Amino acid sequence: MVQKAKILLVDDRPENLLALEAILSALDQTLVRASSGEEALKALLTDDFAVILLDVQMPGMDGFETAAHIKRRERTRDIPIIFLTAINHGPHHTFRGYAAGAVDYISKPFDPWVLRAKVSVFVELYMKNCQLREQAALLRLQLEGSGKAEAGDTKEPAGLLAELSARLAAVEEQAEALSKQLGDESTDAAAVATAAHLERKLTGLRRALDALEPGTSGGQAAVN
Repeated sequence: MVQKAKILLVDDRPENLLALEAILSALDQTLVRASSGEEALKALLTDDFAVILLDVQMPGMDGFETAAHIKRRERTRDIPIIFLTAINHGPHHTFRGYAAGAVDYISKPFDPWVLRAKVSVFVELYMKNCQLREQAALLRLQLEGSGKAEAGDTKEPAGLLAELSARLAAVEEQAEALSKQLGDESTDAAAVATAAHLERKLTGLRRALDALEPGTSGGQAAVN
C-alpha cells in the first residue's frame, strides 16, 4: 500500500482551512491543519510534508516570518511553500514572498483547479523522491553487505542486483514521464527544477548500481 503524502494547510481562519480542504480533497492525500505559524512549526517538528500552503496575513507570526523559520531548519528547508494572500500589495510584496523562500505566490480569490494542479505537481515530485530514497536504501544495504545474503534469505547477490535495477528502472520511467509532462505544460520553474534535480539523483544512483554489476570496475559507489 502506497503511503499518502501530507500537505500542511496554514491559515488563522477556519473557513479558509475548510475551503482548502474541499479543494484538495480530490488529491486523496493527508491534509493537516495549522491555525497559526507557531502551530505549523510544531507540526513540522515531527511530520514530513510534500508541500505547505501558507497564509501571509496572520496575527502574531505572519506567513513571511513562519517561512523564514521553516527555511532555517535543516529538516524543513527544502519543503515547497505556496503563499496565499487576500491582499495584493503589488510587485514588492510578491517579491518579498519569493525572497522568503516561496515557490509560488497566489492571491485570493484563486482558481481552485489551478491551485489543485499546482499542489498535485509537488505531491507527485515528493512521492518520486520517496521512491528514490527507498531504492538508495536498498542499494546501501547491498553495498554494506558486500554481497553476503542475510540469514534465511535465499536471494543471491546477482538476483538482488537485478531486482534493484528493475525497481530503479520503474522510477526512472516515471520520472522521465513527469519531466516531459512538466516541460510540455510549461509548469512553474520551481517544479521543473525540482524534477531535474530528481533526474540527476536517479542518474547517480544508476551509475552506482551499474558499478556493482559483474564485470565492472569500482565495486564501491557512493549515493548522495
